[in-house]
Formats: sequence, structure tokens, C-alpha cells
Amino acid sequence: MGDEISAAGHVQGGLTDAQKRDNVIRLAFGGDPSRFDAFVQAVRDVVPAGTTVVLRGSAVTGRRWHDGAAFDADGPGTSDLDLTLVGADVIGLFSLTGFFLPGVHSRPLSDEDPDIAPSLVPLREQLMAMVGRPVNIQASRDIVIAFRGDFLDQPYLTLFEKPDTITLLDRADAT
Repeated sequence: MGDEISAAGHVQGGLTDAQKRDNVIRLAFGGDPSRFDAFVQAVRDVVPAGTTVVLRGSAVTGRRWHDGAAFDADGPGTSDLDLTLVGADVIGLFSLTGFFLPGVHSRPLSDEDPDIAPSLVPLREQLMAMVGRPVNIQASRDIVIAFRGDFLDQPYLTLFEKPDTITLLDRADAT
């Protein structure tokens, strides 16, 4: 997908990448793409190189998976955003006790587990202030996301893929 969100793409759970992005902007960002872009940039500024970042859950699909209720069915700001950081380096940001499967798939940094990834707490607080709702941050290896998306057909929206290294050409483009 490169460094930006693809406008089309493959279908997961009956949704194209464009439909998933439209859902997220409409449901979680009040229809304002600039708020979405600011959220993505805040994450991009913090995560290490080699990290892919995805959003999962009802913000992407419009419905909760366990009961089919609509996003924010319990009132404005009640549905959370499920942010997953994918890559080897982000796994190391979580304490050993913060995993479902150690070194592979973390539990979410959330109100229930606020101490499992201390270095990500400021990002979580910033993101929650930006969206006015809970934001849970999880870390996974590529295999977990591929299994969920490709095998289980659980939709997720790739926000960006941060390259492993910055090339000289990238540095020249930034100036």
C-alpha cells in the first residue's frame, strides 16, 4: 500500500478500503477528513520505523462485532477506536504482562490495562483528546493482522506503513 491510504484496494468483510476509510471519517471524526489526517499524523510522529498502523473494529465496519449494534449505539463518544501497531519494534513497547500471546499479540493499552505500555500513554491521551472517545492501542506481529484480515475476513483500515529506513531521497523531499 505504500505510505498512504489506498483509495481502492481489496475487500474485507464486504468493505473496500475506500468504504472503510469513509466509515472511519464519518463515524469517528464527524465527517471531517482534516481531523482524521491530524489523528494519523499524531500517530505517525510517535511510532518507530517499520511500523504499520491499522484501525479495526466498529469505527471501520459501522457495527460492533459481538452484538451488531451500531457505532456509538450507547451515545456519542461511547464507541472506542481500536488502533493496532504492527511490527517487531512496537511489540517491545509493551510489558511482558501486557500480552495475550507474548511477543506476538498484546492486550490493548486501555482504561482496563493502563500500565502495560507506559511510553504509549501520552500518545493515547493525545488521541483521546483529539477524538473525544476512548482509544485503545494494541501491538501485533504481521501474522496476526494477516490472519484476522485475510483468513477471518475481519476488516481493518491501514492508516500508514512507516518504512524501515529513511532514504537520502526521502530526506531531500522533506526539505
